[in-house]
Amino acid sequence: MKKFYSNGKLLLTGEYFVLEGSKSLAVPTTCGQDLIVEPIKESQLLWNSFTNESECWLEAIFDLPKLRLASATFEAEEDGGNDKLAENLNKILIEAKKLNPSFLNLNNGFSIKTNLTFPKNWGLGSSSTLINNIANWAKVNPYKLLEKTFGGSGYDIACAQNNTPILYTINGINPIVEKVEFNPIFKEQLFFVYLNKKQNSREGIQRFKELKGNLTSEIKQISNLTDEFLSCNNLTDFEKIVVEHEQIVSKTIQLKTVQELLFSDYFGQTKSLGAWGGDFILATGNEETPNYFKQKGFETVIPYQDLIL
Repeated sequence: MKKFYSNGKLLLTGEYFVLEGSKSLAVPTTCGQDLIVEPIKESQLLWNSFTNESECWLEAIFDLPKLRLASATFEAEEDGGNDKLAENLNKILIEAKKLNPSFLNLNNGFSIKTNLTFPKNWGLGSSSTLINNIANWAKVNPYKLLEKTFGGSGYDIACAQNNTPILYTINGINPIVEKVEFNPIFKEQLFFVYLNKKQNSREGIQRFKELKGNLTSEIKQISNLTDEFLSCNNLTDFEKIVVEHEQIVSKTIQLKTVQELLFSDYFGQTKSLGAWGGDFILATGNEETPNYFKQKGFETVIPYQDLIL
């Protein structure tokens, strides 16, 4: 038996702009996904994916060595198109095999189980942790596998592999990843709030590409704000950085900030993380913060130190 594990992720700065080369701050989460590989005699790949509550949400059988999808069943309420879940997995495996032709090139097969340790609708990296785990199993470059499948900046792959916050700069399949310490003295005043819906990051990225124009100045600003975000040592200045960052992104993608849209009466500051409109936001606040968001209907409010490695 072999077991692989990858961390989940959150992008604290540089959403969208990370795709254009801005320096961004990303953090791995205390939750993630594993992949357990056990050999079997049959020339098949028997795949079972489980939620954090041990419910099977995807079953698939692939015939080896050609990786033909023989059968598949999946959870009925999966966004993004249920019929494509097994096909997407099939594509990842095929691309991994192209990168390493000896992968799955055996007479026997395998029973595979994956287990998420966070609700898959949280947007913490169910896809990126899968990509990284499969890449480690297949002994291929995970950034290259990501490029051949889902695409994206790759910061989530870097989080999957690291147990500390990172500064991330896109650079093809060899990104610049710098381990850093992000342990602000005001971390007890930081919270993550789930907005009750999973955002489709591909749609957000497409909107950004359509609206972006020339971003040379903004990329530099976001990179500078990332440095300030990392080195800030008091909450007041931190909130100013959050506001400035939100305004730059808001102007670029022509959408209102989450504070304007949902929390205009909030006493602290809020910042979108990743594609705007869903998943988690970062909120500054105090002991009253959980009550405020729960009264607004947002039940998942997690203290910073409980979610971040």
